[in-house]
Amino acid sequence: MILFILLIDSSLGYSQPNGSIVGWGVQVVVQDEDLKDIVTIAAGLSHSLGLKGDGSIVAWGKNNYGQCDLPSPNSDFIAVAAGWDFSLGLKGDGSIVAWGRNDYSQCNVPEPNSDFIAVAAGGRYGLGLKSDGTIVGWGRTSCVPFPNSDFVAIAAGLIHSLGLKSDGSVVAWGNNEYGQCGVPSPNSDFVAIAAGEYHSLGLKSDGTVVAWGWNGYGQCDVPEPNSDFIAVAAGLYHSIGLRSDGTIVAWGRDLEGQCDIPSPNSDFIMVAAGGSHSLGLKSDGSIVCLLYTSDAADEGLGVDLG
Repeated sequence: MILFILLIDSSLGYSQPNGSIVGWGVQVVVQDEDLKDIVTIAAGLSHSLGLKGDGSIVAWGKNNYGQCDLPSPNSDFIAVAAGWDFSLGLKGDGSIVAWGRNDYSQCNVPEPNSDFIAVAAGGRYGLGLKSDGTIVGWGRTSCVPFPNSDFVAIAAGLIHSLGLKSDGSVVAWGNNEYGQCGVPSPNSDFVAIAAGEYHSLGLKSDGTVVAWGWNGYGQCDVPEPNSDFIAVAAGLYHSIGLRSDGTIVAWGRDLEGQCDIPSPNSDFIMVAAGGSHSLGLKSDGSIVCLLYTSDAADEGLGVDLG
């Protein structure tokens, strides 16, 4: 095992917080003062976002479309979401700020830009959940389900979407080529949802995870024991589950190390899954980031959206 310091040149289209990146193999761990006091995390195709306790956002990773160029004023944010090449931030006043790639108007939040309580970012589209339980969509896949009411959570995949209803059922819409919209029966008792490229995850109130859709890398094969989960995240071809004891379980594609949980695997309170990287938020507000850095990853993960 060779230990090395990796410094990313911003001219190559990458961004990072001020500080060094220590890596081994094809993984790197971001370590920096800016990555403390984090309360929420999000992972896109090749970039990541962290929301700090003071309402500001930190961003790092690939920045070829400005997805890491934080908007001004960088304050008063309460939630973040990372899409393929763009980012969303939800403000305390209920408005959404979007930045990054905008070829399908995925950064053009429709009016009235107000009264939002949650955001989700997909391949080339965004979703916003309103306080009245309705969903607003914009960008390439901007359709919304009918009846558009009574939603409590949203998730955005490559070109399919999930909505969680207050009765614990899941509504799925969009591309269903691999059955990623075919919610398994019984469609009830769900408490959380996540959407990857062509697969979907649902967390049940009993702590079990249900997975459906494309399973080419085993991303739908939830490992045993399938119990005691409190959160889920879906990446491009991999899945992550957080257990109540603070440990992380990951399954699916692991060619870039995105499923190799670092030691100590403990004290995690939140997880996020991107293209070929994963994020784990610790209870002390620090982040552990597994990130593939090879140029080959960009070629292998390039998804043609037309």
